[in-house]
Amino acid sequence: MTKLRNVSLIGAPTDIGAGARGASMGPEAMRVAGLAEALRARGVDVVDRGNLTGPSNPWQPPVAGYRHLDEVVAWNTAVHDAVYSELKTGRMPILLGGDHCLGLGSIAAVAHHCRDVGKKLRVLWLDAHADFNTSALTPSGNIHGMPVACLCGFGPQQLIEIGGHVPAISPKWVRQIGIRSVDEGERRFVHEQDLEVFDMRFIDEMGMRHTMELALATLDDNTHLHVSFDVDFLDPVMAPGVGTTVGGGPTYREAHLCMEMIHDTGRLASLDLMELNPALDVRNQTAEVALDLIESLFGKSTLMRK
Repeated sequence: MTKLRNVSLIGAPTDIGAGARGASMGPEAMRVAGLAEALRARGVDVVDRGNLTGPSNPWQPPVAGYRHLDEVVAWNTAVHDAVYSELKTGRMPILLGGDHCLGLGSIAAVAHHCRDVGKKLRVLWLDAHADFNTSALTPSGNIHGMPVACLCGFGPQQLIEIGGHVPAISPKWVRQIGIRSVDEGERRFVHEQDLEVFDMRFIDEMGMRHTMELALATLDDNTHLHVSFDVDFLDPVMAPGVGTTVGGGPTYREAHLCMEMIHDTGRLASLDLMELNPALDVRNQTAEVALDLIESLFGKSTLMRK
């Protein structure tokens, strides 16, 4: 039985950094799927903090390489402050997105907290995309393709300094899992920065178990484990409700094994659930699959183990 945990749900209903509308409805879809109730059934103390507020989506073309930069800064600042506040009081924040640009504010807050308390940080980035673009590398200017680069100090000043420390994190703290769609320039940049990426070919060749053993290696009692889970990590056959589907993702069982092994570490301390887009979903199927996986993160297992 997992230890009782205090979880705070934080909704961030915006698609400000995305190329498709609809991720702003993600938090509500997770509530409709019964996230709070499912966690309570696992012995977790859950408080739903409701939704953060921020500027609406102006749906404008990029300016100087970035779409909606001021609005993205405003939303990420709100996310940083909310996540940091929960961590300071000893609660586990679960950020319900919203598009994945918000991972910037969330992880900057976690890094801020880790600096305060002297903990090491490990970030698992579960995603089809590396999200390591810069304005020089991507023509779209959509900032949901840039948060990991921004966290590592590559991006506009007002974004990289959220959290009060530049860079917010080192690439060495990140493990990316499930990657299968990377732009050519981004690929070179990822290699230059020595980001540790377990792409789908690695998972195909080595299996999810070995992948996760490597991704979770060297965690100790002084490590804060943050999981940033983009729903497009999953194969679109089971999770169609995302704006940027990429075929060939982990299977249902591979995804569950990934979550079960994270749970087994006992180190999970914060979570992002991002890019759920009900406008593109089928009868809230993707939200229900995401809920199922979060239950595995919190100890639900198919295994008949004592």
